[in-house]
Amino acid sequence: MKAYIIVEVNVTDPVLYEDYKKLTPASLVPFEGKFIVRGGVTETLEGDWKPGRFVVLEFPSVEKAKAWWSSDTYAPAKALRQSASHTQMILAEGLE
Repeated sequence: MKAYIIVEVNVTDPVLYEDYKKLTPASLVPFEGKFIVRGGVTETLEGDWKPGRFVVLEFPSVEKAKAWWSSDTYAPAKALRQSASHTQMILAEGLE
């Protein structure tokens, strides 16, 4: 069953965050992860939610998503993200 990591990002250090963005794609490869949404324009259709940057990652399974998030491969990028932004992040199971 596919899994999705959904992230709302409030960038606090744009320069450092650019470094994070450069490292992350390669870290996804061993876990078969890919970007579904990466930034771009959002539009609130209901309620008062106004996310800044919004990211959705897709993985083939919950296990692979969790393995990526806790991996040594992603650790350097994760440290940059945590220094350069404030994030809200969830893991959701897909239907397939």
